Amino acid sequence: MASGELSREEALECVGCRHACHIMLYADTEEKLFGKTPVRHVVLMQMRFDGLLGFPGGLVDPSVETLEEGLSRELWEELGFTLSVTPKDYLTSCLTPSSTPQLATHFYARKMDEQEIREVERAAATTATDHGHEVMGMVRAPLYTLKGGGGLPYFLSHSFIGNSRSQLEDALVRFGLVTPEELREALTLAEQRRLP
Repeated sequence: MASGELSREEALECVGCRHACHIMLYADTEEKLFGKTPVRHVVLMQMRFDGLLGFPGGLVDPSVETLEEGLSRELWEELGFTLSVTPKDYLTSCLTPSSTPQLATHFYARKMDEQEIREVERAAATTATDHGHEVMGMVRAPLYTLKGGGGLPYFLSHSFIGNSRSQLEDALVRFGLVTPEELREALTLAEQRRLP
């Protein structure tokens, strides 16, 4: 396990911990940017109220609901879309020791079809109770690199909440949405962008 990672069971046994669940929703697509650059995949993230990028989800209380029930509730509030999350969607848990009290984050991923992703985007902007308050809007992570470093490198140079950037990077490679080489190149270009 990576540093800070623990099993779901270990995370749930953490005394005095708060718990947060988030999910990466993604789909394959045949779309092309400007009719020529293959988009390949749609990965949804959110612009949060604090200007940081993150995944849909939020705090859950395992003493009153399962992690999946809590995440499904959060998705309804933030996306206005009913999605029944199951343990099959679970990927990892991580302890964030720098927060007080400690925070255990649980990360999920669900592959959808492109039409479902479009429905999520529509609902998030029209029916979600948190739209415009807790969530400023949905964004698609660009998984291509343009000349000059546009696309994924620029996206990765933005500010992310907590461990959502590392969750994104891991999931992109895990699900074959980008190759390890493509991710390394994007990270190198993103780092160059941050330098003065």
